[in-house]
Formats: sequence, structure tokens, C-alpha cells
Amino acid sequence: MSEDDKTPAREIITDYAQSHFRYFRTADGTVYAQRNGHPVARPIRSQGTTGSHRQELMVGLFRDGVGVFNGTAMKEALDLIEALALTEDVQPVHIRVAPGFDGATWLDLGRADGQSVRIHPTGWDIAVPDPREVCWRRTQLTGELPLPVKDTDGKGIDLLMRLCNFATAETECLAIAWLIGCLAPNVPVPAPFLTGPQGAGKSTGGRMLVRIIEGMTGDLRRAPKDEENLITAVAAGWVTALDNLSHMTPELSDAMCCIVTGAENVKRALFTDGDVFRIGYRRPLLLTGIDVGVIRPDLAERLLPLRLERPRVRRTEAELWSDFDQVLPVILGSLLDLTVQVRAAQADIPTDLRMADFAHLCAQLDAATGLGALAAYRASLDDLNDDVIEGDLLAQTVLKHAAGAIEPGTEQRMTSAEWLHALTGLYSGEECRPLPKGGRRPGRCSRTVSSGCSPPSQRGASSSTGDARKRPATSRSPAPPPRRRQSRKRPSDRPALRTARDEQEEHPPARAPLAVRRHRRPATDAPRSGSLFTLQAAHHNRHHPPSS
Repeated sequence: MSEDDKTPAREIITDYAQSHFRYFRTADGTVYAQRNGHPVARPIRSQGTTGSHRQELMVGLFRDGVGVFNGTAMKEALDLIEALALTEDVQPVHIRVAPGFDGATWLDLGRADGQSVRIHPTGWDIAVPDPREVCWRRTQLTGELPLPVKDTDGKGIDLLMRLCNFATAETECLAIAWLIGCLAPNVPVPAPFLTGPQGAGKSTGGRMLVRIIEGMTGDLRRAPKDEENLITAVAAGWVTALDNLSHMTPELSDAMCCIVTGAENVKRALFTDGDVFRIGYRRPLLLTGIDVGVIRPDLAERLLPLRLERPRVRRTEAELWSDFDQVLPVILGSLLDLTVQVRAAQADIPTDLRMADFAHLCAQLDAATGLGALAAYRASLDDLNDDVIEGDLLAQTVLKHAAGAIEPGTEQRMTSAEWLHALTGLYSGEECRPLPKGGRRPGRCSRTVSSGCSPPSQRGASSSTGDARKRPATSRSPAPPPRRRQSRKRPSDRPALRTARDEQEEHPPARAPLAVRRHRRPATDAPRSGSLFTLQAAHHNRHHPPSS
């Protein structure tokens, strides 16, 4: 046979690949390869440690006796395959948990044979998903889970609670609710924060919760130094667990808020000038630590405090994890049984809480088991709100002013300068100290009260901004004029240069009046508003609704 009659190597590779693999693309344009009949998909350009499609294709060509081809032929074939796949249908890929057809949910067990758990409204089964229904994407963080045991009669939940050192029954039911939420692909769940004294087993308890979802290879890790590394680690797995947090920077706090509720990171694609690379993420998050200091209000609404106590009997690590490995199939089976019961339960959606999806899940758990998860969740949010107020002097000052100067059911409307004068006048002598972040400027005080007033709202004071052109009709004592900035004496006869800041302090621009309202005690347990600018709480018991 002449050289002209020979089939080019790239055509041989392309024909073999299209007959043994299915190629598709995701919404961001990444092309994936999926072996026929297998649910795991790999990006064709990946060179990861879990195996690339190039290696998979080379092994298949060699074992089937097609031949061994050089790198140039493989590259040309993959370029052609990628170009052809860009015209195929778009299908998403999922890590660990995925939505299925007919309201079902799939759980990837991380097995080589592709067996997964299908959770449907009437129960759960172990099967290999249809590749067109679910495509799994696996990374180095995807561990293998054991085959769950059926008909456990709830024994696995009891075994898990015996291994963990949760302090109260309320903490146990919140941990169960979080595990059920981790099995739902579209339900944002708050981040459990395991706290307790030294030696309470916070890290061990965190590992147990993580390994129920991620397998025995799941583990805790230190918080990355920058947000980019944190996002990369979050996008490569399902549950992200950060261990031994001693402090929390504002950047890390904002990043955790985005992880819990979902966000997207966009950056420039490599070797391009105008193309971008998108990373979307919303993952379950778990934290451990003794005390992280002051918690920001937006993160506090996304946390789930779980307190642990010291165990009465100590066990060795080898003995503890050996027992956990043995009972993990039973624990996973009981968790799946309870998940089916909770999803079938009917309950009203609590609209007064920010994490409404998780609050609804707690209400469904109460309807199915009667554990009281929703009440425990409300109490945990109240405790976090107290911690936020204790660390915020401005929030304490607003509550102090509302309790002494505003009658219940009325409001007081003033400008920023007047509010700054009224709030700073509450401190005298040794108590006099500058307000944090509000500073000495009226504008900063107004922004701080408007943006950080969520904690005071839960204790009876609400704030809202008005129109700068409308002055309040109620009479009030005028605020003292702002002091003119004194310039230092200079040896030369030249006049001191005036800055824009000097002009602004002498002639401040018109700002919208800021109103603080003190609400009357409600006759019923009215829901609290989740808005940052209209906050609806009154003086009531934190753990029990007020009597009518």
C-alpha cells in the first residue's frame, strides 16, 4: 500500500474516540469526554492527577490493538474532536450531588464502576445513572463512599450521635438538618461552626460530618491565605471544611458569605487577551475553632453554631476511626432514609429568616420527626446576634439611645450630624471613646448605622433612610454646627491651602435624614424582617414567643 492510500493517524484516533466516547460541552464552553455507558466525564484538555482524557484514549487504543500514536497525531485528533464538540448539546457536570429527572437527586459514591445513589420521592436506590441525566466530574478531592445499608431503622443516626460530643439535643438536630441539606443540590445551607473548650473534639467531630458526605479521605484544612486559593479549593470539591480558625479577616468573612449563598468568579483565561474564565460555586462550608473574635453581621446570619463538650471517656484515634469506618454504611443509610422522610413532609416556609431554604428544611424535619430543629435554629441566630452586638459599640449605642429617648411605637428622624451628636453625647468621662468605623464624620456615621443596623433590629430598634429634600416635621433640638478645622500656624505669610475635606466639613452636603424607630411589643410572635434598613424586633424573650 502506498503512502497516499494510508489512513492518517489523526483520522484513526478520531474515529475510535467518537465510537467509544461521548463528547459534549458545558455552558462555559469546556468540552468533556464521557465513556459510553459511564457517568464520569473528564475535560479533554485536563492534565490532572485523577487521569486525563488523553491518557484514557491512549490506553484504549493500545489495549484494543489499534496502535500507539505519537503526540502530534493525538494533538491533531483532540483539536478536531474539540471543534466538533462545540456544536453538540450543552450539559452541566456536577460534583458529588446532582439533580435528576422527575424530582430525583443523585449522590456520587466516587466508585470506579459509577454506582450512585438515586434519592426519589418514594425512597432511594443504588444504580448507575444515565449519562444524559447526570454527568459526574471528579477531582482529587472526590473520595469514595461505601455502599449504604438499607432498612437501618434510624440506628445510624444514634451511632453518629454517640461518636460526636454535641453538648445539647438541639445541637444534634441542627447537625442532622445540615447533613440532610448537604444532599440537596439547590438548597443553600448555613456553615456549621463547631465551638467548645479545648479537648472537646471539634476537629474530630468536623471530620466525621465531612466524611459522611465526602468519604474517609475527606479532611479538614487550613484557611488559604488569599481568596483565589480558597475559591479554587471550594470549586474542586463539595464540602469545604476549615479547621482551627482563630481570627477572621473581613475579606475571608465576605468570601465565606459568597460560598454559602453562591457567587461567581471571573478572571482572564490563560494565553488570551480578551477571553475570560468563569468559576461558579455554592458549596456547604464547615468551620471549627474556639473563638474567632467579632463576627460580621452578614456572616452571622449564615452560620450555624454547634457547641461540643469534652468527652467523659477518651479513645485512641485508631480505635475511634476504625469504629467510624465500620458504622459509616449504616450512618449513610439512615441519613438517606431520613432525607426521604423529610422531603416528603409538608411544612410552611418561614419567611422571616434569611436562610429561608434551610429554615424550611428544619420545619420539614420537625414535621417528620418532631425534633424541634426550627426552634433551635432561631435560638442559635439569637445567640449569634447577641455576640455581634457585644462586639459592636455603635450597635450598643443605638440601642441605648432608643431605650432612653424614643417611646415605643414612635420614631426619631435626624440628619447625620445630629445623629452623631446625639450618639456621642451618651458617653462621658471614662466612657467617652470614639465610635468604631463611624469616626468623627457625620457621613461615615450615617453609612455605618444604615449598613450595620441588622443586629439592633433584633432588639427593638429599626433604622431607615429618607429623602434629603424632605425635612422632618417633628420638632427637635438642633445639632451644634460642625467645628471648623484649625490650620497649623506656619512661619511663612502664605495662606494655608484649603482641601476638599475642609470645604466639605464646613459646608456638608444635604444628606437623607436617618430615622430610628422603636417598635411596640407585638401582640403575637410577628416575624422579624430580614432587611438591613427596616428591622423589626421588640423587647421579648429570645427563646420563647411573647404571650398575647
